[in-house]
Amino acid sequence: MSDVQDVIAPAQEDVLYRIRHSLAHIMAQAVLELRPDAKLAFGPPVDFGFYYDFDFGDTPIGEKDLEEIENRMRKIIKEKQPFTRTEMGLDEAKSFLEQNSQAYKIEYAEELVESGKAGNGSLSFYENGGFIDMCEGPHLEHTGEVPKACFKLDRMSGSYWRGDENRPMLTRIYGLAFESKAQLKEYIERRKLAMERDHRKLGEELELFSMHPEGPGFPFIHPNGMAIINELLRYWREEHDREGYVEVRTPQMLDVGLWHQSGHWDNYQENMYFTQIDEREFAVKPMNCPGGMLIFRTGLKSYRDLPLRMAELGVVHRHEKSGVLHGLTRVRMFTQDDAHIFMTPEQIQDEIDGVINLIDRMYATLRINYKLELSTRPEKSIGTDEQWEMATNALETALKRKGKAYQINEGDGAFYGPKIDFHMEDALGRTWQCATIQLDFAMPDKFDLTYTGPDGERHRPVLIHRVVLGAIERLFGILIEHYGGAFPTWLAPTQVRIVPVNEDVMPYVEELYASLRDEFFRVEIDESSESFGKKIRNAVTRKIPNIWIVGAKEAENHEVTWRRYCRKDQATVPFEQAIETLERLRAARAADNYDDVDLPLEV
Repeated sequence: MSDVQDVIAPAQEDVLYRIRHSLAHIMAQAVLELRPDAKLAFGPPVDFGFYYDFDFGDTPIGEKDLEEIENRMRKIIKEKQPFTRTEMGLDEAKSFLEQNSQAYKIEYAEELVESGKAGNGSLSFYENGGFIDMCEGPHLEHTGEVPKACFKLDRMSGSYWRGDENRPMLTRIYGLAFESKAQLKEYIERRKLAMERDHRKLGEELELFSMHPEGPGFPFIHPNGMAIINELLRYWREEHDREGYVEVRTPQMLDVGLWHQSGHWDNYQENMYFTQIDEREFAVKPMNCPGGMLIFRTGLKSYRDLPLRMAELGVVHRHEKSGVLHGLTRVRMFTQDDAHIFMTPEQIQDEIDGVINLIDRMYATLRINYKLELSTRPEKSIGTDEQWEMATNALETALKRKGKAYQINEGDGAFYGPKIDFHMEDALGRTWQCATIQLDFAMPDKFDLTYTGPDGERHRPVLIHRVVLGAIERLFGILIEHYGGAFPTWLAPTQVRIVPVNEDVMPYVEELYASLRDEFFRVEIDESSESFGKKIRNAVTRKIPNIWIVGAKEAENHEVTWRRYCRKDQATVPFEQAIETLERLRAARAADNYDDVDLPLEV
């Protein structure tokens, strides 16, 4: 059964989809054979395998039961039970489900029929080995087609029915599934590496950020973390200045009437925070758009003023349910690197091209690849059919002109317009949606935005909403994992740690420190009483990219012995040459700690 929550699965015609979907049924069958009183909820394929949600009532199961369920699944697979599809009308389906005490399935069956999603009004069921489940399919021909040793029950978690925290809490059992044993092993190893790189773990170890129960979903960024974020924003401002953007700032709270006008009240209010000031109701902004509209509307605009590219690093608040909060990658407060581009219809293609070029450059600097999706009109939306068609065609034309490969993501556009989503791919092969380009004909109508054309008449501008880095805090979390906490020199909180061999060299060490500080490098001296070996290990543990060792010889010759992070080799070079190389490394915004700049040592 297709799940209602945010999951990703292969296309339904894909063999892997059928394997994973069939395994979800086999697991449900195994569970009911062991626990006949269990109630079934949803059991979809997802991007790593499958899961099924169960209600075990007053006798829950534990992790120790997974082995028994998995063994029972393997027995079902060996029996090569055929999957057989049948259909039932709503009354017949409800009667069958009632007999089997499947209340969750009854609720969903009624919803499918009432919403028209059941097609001709009948509901499909699949049977194998006496187990029958309401399901859309498709499945394998029989259970024996599941490849040997390609799956493993993985873990359990809690999950609210329909994702609603006011509904019953269910038990979700996850399974991993791939087309071969080798792919399963590779995924498990890659996930282990991901756990080692978990940004929450590294964030604590490297003192980058913290989360506190006093502010659930509201991150606290520490000095080391702010050093990284400030470097990202410095780069962001350089690129935007080069592209002709002007930077603005809009208020954190605005009268709720504005949110009615923008359409957010009807389409987004469940994710907003509200308060009262002087007996007026205000909303804390979840997005920066309406404030940008008010700035544009201030004063008369001419076609000569367009395109007007207004960028904002705006702090926004969104009410996310507690169950989905996750470190920095799902928070309730974040900084959005928004921009709103107001333009004439003739400027649309060039402006979209310009945004794509900007994203290409910035992602290349971060050494992150991406995949593209074109997201179309959702069920809840504003604007006319004609506006949506024009906007969608414009985005698709831009992608084709740039020669970009993309997928269509039906119904996932913003409520005011279609969008191009950029899914960045990190070092572990995971994808994250960050950058987006949204074309909007509707909001300029809602705010009655106009400019004076060459004919002296008033005209309606076209609007692009776009972000490049996305939520800065979320990107920060992604980059922690992408780099494994070992940030390149330009981003690293401490760019150089000077390690003196003994007290005698401290005057020269302090001279080095002052010279680096004068050039605005982030540098520190290890003045601890630890042994020399322990000082080096401490610098490596902190993932500092550049370690400068200073002994008597270095002090006498005005040199440093330079060791790079994760390298055992080192080289002794004159200090002047070392600082010049460090400056090149920073200026080039080199991607990692080992290459991209011709260092005076073998790296």
